[in-house]
Amino acid sequence: MYTSWEFVPDKDLFVVHLRKGAKWSDGSDFTAKDVVTTFDVGRLFKWTVFKYVDTVKAVDDYTVEFHMHTPSTVVQRYVLKERVRPASTYGEIAKKVEDLMAAGKGSDSDEWKALQKEATDFRPEALVASGPYMIDPDSITEAQLTLVKNDKSWIADQVNFDKLVIFNGETPTVTPLVLAGDIDYATHGFPPATEKQFIEQGIRIARPPIYSGPAIYFNHDIYPLNRVEVRQAIAYAINRAENGTVSLGESGKAVKYMVGFSDTLVPLWLSEDQIAKLNTYDYNTAKAEELLKSIGFKRGDDGVWVDDKGKKMEFELTFPAEYADWSAAGQNAAEQLTKFGIKITPRGVQFQQHPTEIRQGKFQMAIRHWGSSTNPHPHFAYEGVLFRYNYIGSTEGKGMNFPMKQMVDGQEVDLEKLIVDSAKGLDENAQKENVAKVAYVFNKLLPVVPLWERYGNNPVNEKERVTNWPPDDHYLLKNSAYGDNFVIIALLQGMLEPIQK
Repeated sequence: MYTSWEFVPDKDLFVVHLRKGAKWSDGSDFTAKDVVTTFDVGRLFKWTVFKYVDTVKAVDDYTVEFHMHTPSTVVQRYVLKERVRPASTYGEIAKKVEDLMAAGKGSDSDEWKALQKEATDFRPEALVASGPYMIDPDSITEAQLTLVKNDKSWIADQVNFDKLVIFNGETPTVTPLVLAGDIDYATHGFPPATEKQFIEQGIRIARPPIYSGPAIYFNHDIYPLNRVEVRQAIAYAINRAENGTVSLGESGKAVKYMVGFSDTLVPLWLSEDQIAKLNTYDYNTAKAEELLKSIGFKRGDDGVWVDDKGKKMEFELTFPAEYADWSAAGQNAAEQLTKFGIKITPRGVQFQQHPTEIRQGKFQMAIRHWGSSTNPHPHFAYEGVLFRYNYIGSTEGKGMNFPMKQMVDGQEVDLEKLIVDSAKGLDENAQKENVAKVAYVFNKLLPVVPLWERYGNNPVNEKERVTNWPPDDHYLLKNSAYGDNFVIIALLQGMLEPIQK
C-alpha cells in the first residue's frame, strides 16, 4: 500500500507515500487517515515503534510523516510491515487516543487503561480489507473459512485464484487434511514420522528458515529460577541437538551461540573476537552440577536437587498442547532435566491460551519462542521476548518479570536501553556495537534458554490444484515462513497458478 518511502535525516523523519486510487472493500478511499488511525491505536497498546517515534502526521491524503525522537533504521520495518486498519472501523478509538494525549493523560492514567479495555473488547461489525482477498463471513466455521476475491483491491487482477480456503487448527488437525490432499501448503511443525509420510506420498517438503525456535522461559518471581547460575545449569543439562531432532528431525537444529537471535545472523553482526567470547553452553551435565554446587545446592537422597533454602527443585513446564514440535521439545526437556535431578512436570495448555498465561505471569517454566521469525534485525528478536513477554511491553501482567537492570561483569547494565539502542541511528554498522553488547549480556544471563532453531518442514502439494511453486533454490525461500512468506509473495505476484485439468 506504500509506493515509496524514505528517511529524511536532517529532520528526523521517516516518510511514506501511499498508493493513489487504492480502495477498501467497502468502496472508501485508502488514505493517510487510515495510517494515522492504525498507529494511534498502536500507541494505545504500547507498540515498540513508539520507543523511536513520537508523532505520526498526515501531510496530505497520500503522505505520512513519522517523526523520530530516536532515529532508527528499524522504524522502516515497524512501519512498512504493520497492517493498516481502516479509519472507518477504528477511527473513533483513534480519536479518543488523540484526545487523551492532548489532555496529558498517558498510559498510567485510569482513562487510558479504560480505553485499552474498550478497544480490546471492541468487535467490528464487518472486516474491511484492502488486499485482493477478504473474509466471507458466511463461510466461517470452527474448521475453516474462505477468502473471496475483493474486486475493489488495486491488486485484484494480479492474483490467479478467485478464492482461498484457510483451515483452522494445529498440527493434529491439519495432518490428515494434508495427507488427504485437501491442503496445498502448511507451515505447521510436523513430527519426523509425519514428514516421512508426506514424502512417501510424493508431497514436497520446503525448508525455509524461520530464524526462531522454542526456548525455555522462566518466571523470575520464583526462586531459584531467578538465579543466573540455575539458568546456566539448565542450559548445560539439556542436549539441545537431541531435543531438536526428537522434535522436528532435520528441521530442528541445535542453537550454538545462545545470543537470542539466529545463529546464521551472528557473523553478520558480531566480529570473530566478539563471537569467541560467547559461551556456547555445550551439553555438559558435570558443568551443570558444578554450577549448582557452587551456590550451595545439593542433591537429596532421591537424586532431586535441593536449593540453598532447603526446597526441592521441582517445577512445572507448560507448552502449547497443539504445537507438535514445541510439545515434543517440552516433553524431551522435561525428561532430560528430570534425569539430571531437576524434577519437571510437563503440561500442555491450549495454544491460544498459553501466551496469555505467560504474559500474565501464570507459569513457572514454559516453552515459548526465541528469535524473530518476522523481522531480520536482531533488535526484533530481543523486543519480541524481553519486551512483549516481560513487564516492559505486556499489558496483561508482568510476564516473566525479568529485571532489565542487571549486574554483568561487576557493572550494572540497562538491558532495556541497550535493546532500544541496538537499533538506534540510521547507520547499521554503528548499531553493531550495541547489538554485540546485548548479545553478550543475553549470553551471560540467559533470561530464556534457547533450545533449537527451527527450519520449516512445510508440505507443498504440487499435484492437486496449484502449479508454478518457487523451487527450493529460489530467493523467496530465504525468507522466513512466518515473515515474508514465499507462498504469499508468489501468490500476490501472480506466480502461482491453477493446475489446468
